[in-house]
Amino acid sequence: MKIEAKATLPKRKPADLLVLLLDKERELSRTADPTLGPLLGQLAQDYGEGRIKKEYFSASPSKDVRHVLVQHTSLVKPYDLPEKVKILAARALDQAHDLDLTQVTFLLNGKDAPELFGAVVEGVALGGYRFDKYRKEKDRFWERLRVSLCVAGARLKACREDLARTVLISECVNGSRELVNEPGAAVYPEVIADRAQAIGKEHGLKVSVLDESGLSKAGHAGLLCVGSGSIHPPRLVSLEYRPARQSKVRLALVGKGITFDTGGISLKPGDRMLEMKGDMAGGAAVLYAMKAIAQLRPDINVLGVIPTAENMPDAKAQRPGDIFVPKNGKSVQVDNTDAEGRLVLIDGFERAGEWRATHIVDIATLTGAVVRALGPGYAGIMGNDSELVRRVIGAGGSQGELLWELPLPEEYREFLKTPYADVNNIGGSHAGAITAGLFLQEFVPQGASWAHLDIAGPFLSGKAWKYYQAGATGFGVKTFVELCRRFSGHFPA
Repeated sequence: MKIEAKATLPKRKPADLLVLLLDKERELSRTADPTLGPLLGQLAQDYGEGRIKKEYFSASPSKDVRHVLVQHTSLVKPYDLPEKVKILAARALDQAHDLDLTQVTFLLNGKDAPELFGAVVEGVALGGYRFDKYRKEKDRFWERLRVSLCVAGARLKACREDLARTVLISECVNGSRELVNEPGAAVYPEVIADRAQAIGKEHGLKVSVLDESGLSKAGHAGLLCVGSGSIHPPRLVSLEYRPARQSKVRLALVGKGITFDTGGISLKPGDRMLEMKGDMAGGAAVLYAMKAIAQLRPDINVLGVIPTAENMPDAKAQRPGDIFVPKNGKSVQVDNTDAEGRLVLIDGFERAGEWRATHIVDIATLTGAVVRALGPGYAGIMGNDSELVRRVIGAGGSQGELLWELPLPEEYREFLKTPYADVNNIGGSHAGAITAGLFLQEFVPQGASWAHLDIAGPFLSGKAWKYYQAGATGFGVKTFVELCRRFSGHFPA
């Protein structure tokens, strides 16, 4: 797919499909065309009065356009305006796909269009993603698709800058989706490490990888215990971004990277276990957020940490009841080997502490409990610093990645007690997402502000949702990039 911004409608070749966007309060599309103008005015009135309940599609009365699609934001109910625009943009591509219309033009020349221009681009870039790598018959439509965004001439330069930035971030989101959608046999810890090395080399990030020997020497026990049952040994991957000037903010992004989770000896039920190829969605989000950050160059120090392992049952696998001691000295009883993500995050936190992180945000497909509490559309968030939690919630909300804060009540620490070690790795049948957060809090480096994102709900969708096709969503990439922008104040031009 090719996406470009232009100041006028294409003249050399008529657009196969012209898309016009209407809103009750904002002017997004306008036209002085003697045939299209009256049609747009009448449709705006009909949509406003609720007489039309679906998109308007027709052969175009204009010689420069073959078909016209008119969409109104009232057709998308439960979301804010930018999300509605993204959804409508993705729907327009679906319409074009169904009719094999490969030259699509969005008319975005209204006075309010510039503020929503990026939403259209994002809807197009994310809505056009398909994972068909393993299909014999591939859908070549998306390779042939050409999307033009027609804007007011005075805003062309700014819109082109917005286009480049939004496409960059969206491609990183799609890269994260691609990694999560791959089968577990194709993505394992060494693959994550190799991908990080390649990204670091291409974009100037300092990358370090600890293998089994390095993990043992460094005392990172969580990864070694979780990965002990797999033929693919664990890795601790770090990618460091350094700004051009010194910053007091040292932000560590820590992503759970369990490339496949059988549950280990505490074996999961077989039903839908295939989705556990996505138990590294947090790590994928960190990896591709770092790729975007390296190119957008915020004025803060950022470290991406991916503790990655494969959790398999084997003669060498850790057993329920095993005890290990992380670097901070607090012994952990592994009551359930399927609560493994929090164990590898311990090593990620230790790496962030060694780097002297001032702020740590971890992201993990950690608990089924958070899905039962919040459903598939929200991630849970909790932490030890209310200001950081608010920052992350605000960053995510502005990008359509919704987070809901859960408490960390001190009294619930009782659920993690065991007579055999300092802390148990699970807290019983109640408040599973919260007790997981309380467990993690035990290992946050002293003095660091910390927030924990449990993305077990929105990391994957079993059907088309908003502007995502069924499969991975790349949840977290946009939140992290926006969080860096807010810490930095801006991205350099």
